[in-house]
Amino acid sequence: MTETPAAPSLKVELAVIGAGPVGTSLAILAARAGFSTLLVDARDPASEPPRDTRNFAIVRGSWRLLGAAGVHPALSGHTQPLMGLEATDGGRHWFGAPSVLFGTDDLPEDAQGEPLGQMVPAAALQAALDEVAAATPGLIWWRNTKFTGLETDPAHARLTMDDGRIVEAGLVAACDGVKSGVRTALGITTEGRAYGKSVFAADVKLSRPHNGFARQLFTPEGPFATLPLPGNRANLAWYLKTGAAEAMAAMPPESIEAELNARFADFAGPMTLDGKPLAYPLHLQIATSMVGPRAALLGDAARRINPLAGQGLNLGFKDVGALVDVMTDARDIGLDPGADTSLQRYQEWRRFDAATTAMFMDGVDRVFSNDNALLKPLRGLALIAAGRIGPIRRAMARQASADQADLPSLMR
Repeated sequence: MTETPAAPSLKVELAVIGAGPVGTSLAILAARAGFSTLLVDARDPASEPPRDTRNFAIVRGSWRLLGAAGVHPALSGHTQPLMGLEATDGGRHWFGAPSVLFGTDDLPEDAQGEPLGQMVPAAALQAALDEVAAATPGLIWWRNTKFTGLETDPAHARLTMDDGRIVEAGLVAACDGVKSGVRTALGITTEGRAYGKSVFAADVKLSRPHNGFARQLFTPEGPFATLPLPGNRANLAWYLKTGAAEAMAAMPPESIEAELNARFADFAGPMTLDGKPLAYPLHLQIATSMVGPRAALLGDAARRINPLAGQGLNLGFKDVGALVDVMTDARDIGLDPGADTSLQRYQEWRRFDAATTAMFMDGVDRVFSNDNALLKPLRGLALIAAGRIGPIRRAMARQASADQADLPSLMR
């Protein structure tokens, strides 16, 4: 006797699994575009959220996407305009430490006068997205709910939740992070490696004005970066060997400050800690496919890259914009947004950009995180050329700010 499958509790055009910044922004934008959308959120609203001291560099294109989602008003007072980027090679050079600097002036004129980007605290960004999601018509939000299973056929995907509810969806968006359960259920594998490094991260008060500039010093052991925050503060990231960063974060505050200032006061000025530091290991992980039957991977479910230059979340927002465009275009010409032809267009659009960005960040870290006598002159000349040759500098600024012609429509 064949068992009859249980009737679905809900039928939607899009089921978004994972309610971080990528998943929540996708759910909002899809619902605003007229798609019946479910957001599956594992967080328990009755529990105190874990303290999140991260800060994101939201570049110009991503900021526009957040504007399209209606998030800007909820972030008022929480952001710091990012006016430019400075990168300095801290290795020993016979001609001095070369650096490259580009800023808002190197970008095309913008009607709204947008800077290179905005620095946004992670907690403030999530709170703003949650506020907008709660007020978005057509968006169904299941909180304190965990995805547990997935079956697909040519017509739809069938998802099971931990409370027994079943959802039938035309398309599933896996936004559930680096350990994605959806990716595992689809049988999509990953490739990558551990870097053998961790990042020591902390908010600090600066003694010098930062003027909205992000600054990065490449040292033989790894990069040291300061990202501007409101109130002449900065979020710093220091790459160290795994174990060293964790040990640093566990030291008493006065010992941490003494070490930071002994090493980097000449570069960043004297610093004092402004909150509890943290440390996390670095891994490179890229999914072997960004799509499966009736499913697309976005954000960390698709790739985890070196956080150098803060491109990880911005790649996730590009995924969001691309998927919304693909779904909308398919619907407008009478096609199925969740069919293989639509999903292949999404994969072709996003896979190359994401993979090349991951490899570029990996390569920059390898080339600059050493004191190799053969590489120093070459990388020094490269930085000098990048800073002094206008077309190169402007191209770097446009790439860093996600301000190019081939971006998803919500990011232009």
